[in-house]
Amino acid sequence: MRIHELAKELGVDSKELIEKLKKLNFPVKSHMSSVDEETAEVIKAEFTELKEKEIEENVIEVDFPITVKDLAVKLGKKPSELLADLIKRGKFYTINQNLNEEAAGAIAYQYQVNLKKKPLKEEVILKEETKEVKGRAPIVTFMGHIDHGKTSLLDYIRKSKITEKEAGGITQHIGAYQVHLDKGKITFLDTPGHETFTAMRARGANATDIVVLVVAADEGVKPQTVEAIDHARAAKVPIIVAINKMDKANADPDMVKQQLSKHDLAPEDWGGKTTAVGVSAVTGKGVDELLELILLQSDIMELKADYGRAALGIVVEARLSKGKGPLVTVLIQEGKLDVGDWCVCGLFYGKVRAMLDDHGRPINTVLPAYPAEILGLNGVPNPGDQIFVVPDEKSAKEIVERRREEAAKKKLVTPAHLKLEDLYQKVKEENLKQLKIILKADVGGTLEAVEAALGKIPSQEVELVITHKGVGAINSSDVLLAEVTDSIVVGFKVSIDAQTRELSRKKGIELRIYQIVYELIDDIKAALEGMLTPQIRRVFMGRARVKTVFKLSRFGIIAGCMVEKGKITRAAICQVMRGNEIVHEGKITSLKRFKEDVREVAQGYECGIGTGFDGIQEDDVIDVFSEEVIARKLK
Repeated sequence: MRIHELAKELGVDSKELIEKLKKLNFPVKSHMSSVDEETAEVIKAEFTELKEKEIEENVIEVDFPITVKDLAVKLGKKPSELLADLIKRGKFYTINQNLNEEAAGAIAYQYQVNLKKKPLKEEVILKEETKEVKGRAPIVTFMGHIDHGKTSLLDYIRKSKITEKEAGGITQHIGAYQVHLDKGKITFLDTPGHETFTAMRARGANATDIVVLVVAADEGVKPQTVEAIDHARAAKVPIIVAINKMDKANADPDMVKQQLSKHDLAPEDWGGKTTAVGVSAVTGKGVDELLELILLQSDIMELKADYGRAALGIVVEARLSKGKGPLVTVLIQEGKLDVGDWCVCGLFYGKVRAMLDDHGRPINTVLPAYPAEILGLNGVPNPGDQIFVVPDEKSAKEIVERRREEAAKKKLVTPAHLKLEDLYQKVKEENLKQLKIILKADVGGTLEAVEAALGKIPSQEVELVITHKGVGAINSSDVLLAEVTDSIVVGFKVSIDAQTRELSRKKGIELRIYQIVYELIDDIKAALEGMLTPQIRRVFMGRARVKTVFKLSRFGIIAGCMVEKGKITRAAICQVMRGNEIVHEGKITSLKRFKEDVREVAQGYECGIGTGFDGIQEDDVIDVFSEEVIARKLK
């Protein structure tokens, strides 16, 4: 075969092919040079691979959707060329009509260009990295039941009296504080409850490295303690237990440890893996040991941050001050924040006019794992919103305007979380093999009975996970935890207040209340059965024998066949048999009778069959099947 003939077959001119062959180290002198058949096949394969590689490397970034006119400009072609190309594909567009990513990409490929979606400005900023990666302080959250001494304990650690300044000793807002110790620094987040902790996570803010679970030695594990444990587990962070109020006469740490063991938090001295230490916020007993354990855990985790990049952090607290405007407490996670930086935070932006540290002192720079209060944003963001530095005001405005447009669109659409009815579809799309539920019941005995009944549902392929269980009404904390863990909230003989119902509607969380235990069990069992991989049964439909093989420019290799048994149906499952061996499995891609497309061909008739298999040969047998999907039951 001569080079000019090979070039024609590959759809390029001889000059381009010769240039490519030089790159591939094939010695050819002119378009009249000859190569043998085997060499020609090697050239075809290597030329195609080289061409695809060149297209892959020839990247042009564009915004989608893109008009035909704009795409023509990007490709350096006339719009009329692109319109003609689209018409060949059976698509009729005008010069100002938008093309989606798939259509534009297919056209660009024809012109040896790889189209890529231009990354959003904030995506580029957020991916920035430098080589100034160093260790950072751990960020620790205190969680636990109300009045078990979270704030008092933090107060002792900080050596300041924040508790006395707050009404009733209850934390009124989220604070972030850093303490300096001989062996290192620790940043504490003092949250008013696990709901805020989880709400921050729902916005994608994983701010905490370690959770300190505070349990009172005289009261032990309470319902809110259990909720705090489940919320901390959902965040997948290590838990250190601080058994507080050890100074009290009725303190019973062994009782607390026994209760913790029931929730898979068996302390190390009880043969478990959980670090637990007795402390007193009054006398300070055990506090130094707790801090050492936090630093030890952080050393194991090898926490690091990039100090050289532009600042990136999260909002811990935000409020509106009459005299100063929006005051935002932020925790910097990467880079450094300076006074004068332009920032984007949620749906707001601004220039940092001033910054205060956790003691209210003015500062000019904030480093990773350090909290600060900043002034200068043009609105009050939500806790958990991300804050990051941008190059200038123009960039900040662009990002915020686009975000506000997206937020307005999202308001029109209800968030899509897991629902029992949609479970089978979700299993197919995501290969889901877990059903997560939050279980609430009216009394403890009933809760145990329902849990035991659910535990008896047999299943080896799919898993029922109880994310959280508790006694009492379904509340906003349950809904927030369900949002983060993609769980369904199931209640037995419990109530839901109007506020929680509204929150679940906004979040797209399914709530199910039952009065009869068998109905609850049947629904969960049916949902798990829907998650089982269905059994597929093949039913023989027909057989055709290949009499001849030919190639069509539009359809590729076609087998001219005689239908020997049953019928052949377009798009049916097929097997190509050669003797007793299966050489190909796939689908019937095309079916023709005298150049006409047909749906099926009966026994005794000739037809042309496309299987997508280029290696098909004369005398091969094509067996065709239909498939039946058989739903499986839990045994």
